[in-house]
Amino acid sequence: MTKAEIVADIANKTGVEKVAVQKTVEAFMDAIKSSMASGENVYLRGFGSFTIKKRAEKTGRNISKNTTIIIPAHNIPAFKPAKTFVSEVKGNVK
Repeated sequence: MTKAEIVADIANKTGVEKVAVQKTVEAFMDAIKSSMASGENVYLRGFGSFTIKKRAEKTGRNISKNTTIIIPAHNIPAFKPAKTFVSEVKGNVK
């Protein structure tokens, strides 16, 4: 499902114009991105948690050049679905 399909689905279910729904969806995603960029986790009860995971520095290999490289420590975004989210998906997958 794409963002456009999500916007169309919400607009059909709520009767709100697609333009307003798209602005709302964009604002929602921007709020999550800016919160995570500032180091805050985002918790949506019944849906899941957007968290920041810290990756330690590690040594990697460039096999084409046969060299060792250092991959610096960094943060990555992660999503952990809520138990109700997981159970609904497990029960409805065909």
